Amino acid sequence: MLVKTYVTGMLENNNYLLYDEKSKEAVLFDCTEYLPEIKTFLENNNATLKYVLLTHGHFDHILGLKELHENMPNVPIYAHKDDKDLIEDVATFVDRFVGGLGKVDVPPITKYIDENEDLSIGGEKIKIYHTAGHTKGGVCYFVDDKLFSGDTIFLGSVGRTDLPGGSYESLRNSVRNVLNDLDNNVKIYTGHGDSTTVGYEKQNNPVL
Repeated sequence: MLVKTYVTGMLENNNYLLYDEKSKEAVLFDCTEYLPEIKTFLENNNATLKYVLLTHGHFDHILGLKELHENMPNVPIYAHKDDKDLIEDVATFVDRFVGGLGKVDVPPITKYIDENEDLSIGGEKIKIYHTAGHTKGGVCYFVDDKLFSGDTIFLGSVGRTDLPGGSYESLRNSVRNVLNDLDNNVKIYTGHGDSTTVGYEKQNNPVL
């Protein structure tokens, strides 16, 4: 499967489009901004965007959802149920911690899910790891020897835990559980910055 990376937004978020060449299915992980080039790629490859999967509910990972929904209204958008309040109150979060963004609309979430949700691409299961700590409903998605970690795991680091819903102890346990469950060669696609691998993080991540 092909991974296309789109770096966008004031915090230089990584948005990932995972595309299966055989089935012509694609999945978008996070949506910082609506990017027309994603729709163009799908159209040029006669591909279908099967879902948008959110790693967590912080504003910089979701503010493109409303415009994406307006342009691709049939694409379901999923987020973990424990981040429901955070997403529905995103405007307050932005005002309190960022400011200056103007009016912020609540993004359209099709369904709030948990780690037992049945997701797949190209017939291959997408495993959901509930990785609370950065937010209550943070998740990582594992498919095709790839882990899309959002702000749970970074290269040699982890997400911050000093915002509402954060817990360092929870995040440490979450990261340990994920890394210990996966093979060393699994590539980790992070929410910000460079990618890494499970093997590298087992040796270098400070929470271990």
